[in-house]
Amino acid sequence: MAKNNNNGSNNHESYNESDIQVLKGLEHVRRRPAMYIGDVSARGLHHLAYEVIDNAIDEALAGFCDRIIVTINKNGSVTVEDNGRGIPTGMHPTEKKSALEVVMTQLNAGGKFDRNTYKVSGGLHGVGVSVVNALSEYLEVEVYRDGKIFYQKYERGETKTPVKTTGKVKSKTGTRVTFYPDKLVFKNINFKYETLEDRLRELAYLNKDLTIIVADERQNKKNEFKFKGGLIDFVKYLDEGEKSISGKPISISGERENVLVEIAFQYNESYNDDILTFVNNINTHEGGTHLEGFKSALTRTLNNYGSKNGIFKSDKITLTGDDFREGLTCVVSAKVPEPQFEGQTKTKLGNSEVKGIVQSITGEQLGNYLEENPSVAKKIIEKCLRAAEAREAARKARELARKKTGLEISGLPGKLADCSISDPSQCELYLVEGDSAGGSAKQGRDRRFQAILPLKGKILNVEKARINKIVENDEIRSIVTAIGAGLGNSEEFDENKIRYNKIILMCDADVDGSHIRTLLLTFFYRHMREIIDTGRLYIAQPPLFKVKKGKTELYAYDENERDEILKSMKVDKKSIVNTEEGSAPSTVSESKVIISRFKGLGEMNPEQLWATTMNPETRTILQVTSENASAADKMFRILMGEEVEPRRKFIEENARYANIDA
Repeated sequence: MAKNNNNGSNNHESYNESDIQVLKGLEHVRRRPAMYIGDVSARGLHHLAYEVIDNAIDEALAGFCDRIIVTINKNGSVTVEDNGRGIPTGMHPTEKKSALEVVMTQLNAGGKFDRNTYKVSGGLHGVGVSVVNALSEYLEVEVYRDGKIFYQKYERGETKTPVKTTGKVKSKTGTRVTFYPDKLVFKNINFKYETLEDRLRELAYLNKDLTIIVADERQNKKNEFKFKGGLIDFVKYLDEGEKSISGKPISISGERENVLVEIAFQYNESYNDDILTFVNNINTHEGGTHLEGFKSALTRTLNNYGSKNGIFKSDKITLTGDDFREGLTCVVSAKVPEPQFEGQTKTKLGNSEVKGIVQSITGEQLGNYLEENPSVAKKIIEKCLRAAEAREAARKARELARKKTGLEISGLPGKLADCSISDPSQCELYLVEGDSAGGSAKQGRDRRFQAILPLKGKILNVEKARINKIVENDEIRSIVTAIGAGLGNSEEFDENKIRYNKIILMCDADVDGSHIRTLLLTFFYRHMREIIDTGRLYIAQPPLFKVKKGKTELYAYDENERDEILKSMKVDKKSIVNTEEGSAPSTVSESKVIISRFKGLGEMNPEQLWATTMNPETRTILQVTSENASAADKMFRILMGEEVEPRRKFIEENARYANIDA
């Protein structure tokens, strides 16, 4: 019921026709940017570049572009240039202005709605270049078309110059867009070269006839991607740190009902599966019907081959789909004329017809491959059998663990200090390195909504362990039991039983802490991926320094922040006293500044831990996402896998960036 705030006056006087606002043009985009690009943080910022890149990629999908150049300019702007057909610049028949201006300044304007122009498009679920224009301080576009160079400039979505001819070209065609994000919209307008590089590398693998160049003029960095092997090269790249048991990746491709299917996969000696799926170059993180079709065909075809050739010698163990995917690295790419996206983040393919198409193409071609390569087929199925044996051992280990600990009665590990609120949406769980820090966290927390689970030592490296060893590990079992939903990536996992909305990893800011955090991230990425995909996993950011002058105490989370604090205090270098926390001199002059370095969480008292790392009002926590899944997967394999050489190479190339405590 509406509240009357007019003290008896007529309500209609405070709400009438003049209060109904009509936001014209791109004004709504500027008012509500998150509706169009997700957020105004780093993710949304990079989404601007992806929208412009998508237009160029669509020209490549249509067969009119084979070269794209993406440049981060010295002033922080981004330029995307392609050699496609060039955006039309003539007069639009109904809008009575240049088609170029229509595309750049009006929502829902473009060639993607006409199947004669673009049979397949990756930009169908996107928001268009007009949104990039609206959220940019300025945007300039050059079109090379009809032997001429056309130019137009915009500021915050508003047209600043008419479309004009600025020169001539002989045979060059294409579009060149330069945009500078608006500081009034974005918290930070600093593009990260590595983020763009990862996405562009991925696009080059998915489009083997395309050359993509990415450059950063700020740091003098440049890379060129062209992969003639396409998805085969992609799988090799993902599997670089693993030992293959199937030799060269298996390649499958075909087209039915205007749906083009490309698949490449191989098996390695690891215990995890890594399947990346794409539709029209869009990374479908949540899978969909193309993934269902592949999984179904893989299970059925391998099962049939094993039975037919007498490789399954025991009736005691029945293989499941999970068994057939252990050690599998795979990329599934489908080009679909009218994709329908579903799911939490609109990255799940829903077209029902695609499942049958992928299933039949995969089944036929994989069946032929197995018949022609019996030695490889036998190795693959024998690995699947070992996976099934480990799964059965894991089931028995879980049953034994329940009987030993009585988990089916209490349901929670003994060392968990739980919170009093029972509503999961209000609760958060801290996974804390060490008993000492765990003790401080238990005392300093807000008991209403914060739960603490101290972890003893380093958990198992799940990258090198089968599932039966994983479920036997005490620390992992405590984590899974505390969260309450069962082990992820399995039939027993139930998202509705997750007991906390936030799960926060809190480790020391030193080498050991980084290692423990990586082990935990590897576990969640491999065996509790649902926690990451639903946005529940976070990393706490404890401070590195305490800066004290008199009664004033300020905390710094890195060296730069420490220096900024000292600068704001106008401190003379001679007055600085450097020490480790806990060993500061008892009496120091009001004129001296003490900089204390925290070596670990355990050195903070409960009040400090609350104020710096646990208080929702003042803390900084980083959300863990799997947006760049292929890059994350490769990193886990390099850092935590069996192969030593890729890890050594990574350390040599990145050692200069490390901040290692003495």
